[in-house]
Amino acid sequence: MQQRPTGVTILAILAIIGGVLGLCGSLSLFGLGGLAAVSGEVSTGAMTGLYGGLGLVSSLIYLAFGVGAWLLKPWAWILGVIAAGLSVVSNVLSLLGGGTLIAAVIGLIIPVVILWYLFRPEIKAAFGRA
Repeated sequence: MQQRPTGVTILAILAIIGGVLGLCGSLSLFGLGGLAAVSGEVSTGAMTGLYGGLGLVSSLIYLAFGVGAWLLKPWAWILGVIAAGLSVVSNVLSLLGGGTLIAAVIGLIIPVVILWYLFRPEIKAAFGRA
């Protein structure tokens, strides 16, 4: 069995931690959306539920990537690229929507570095995608 690169180990651990925390946040958004809908704020509840749903999907992708990266599964490389790509799109939209400049820039740098790392030949080879 091939040795897992240190960077992949770090990404796997961070993805699992982020996925678990994201699940907690997403589930709390569902709860808040339900409370807002019950209190008569239907549009607020719907939007909160939508963000909760998107966060839930994103968190599950990160969890799957983290486990797959830990095990060096070929499909995990694809999930890592998808997760980082979605993060880039999300941060660009946040920046265009009037989000905080520094947060958006930092939010862009990290997934771009992850994409660069995942596309390095030796990392692709570690995932069996050479």
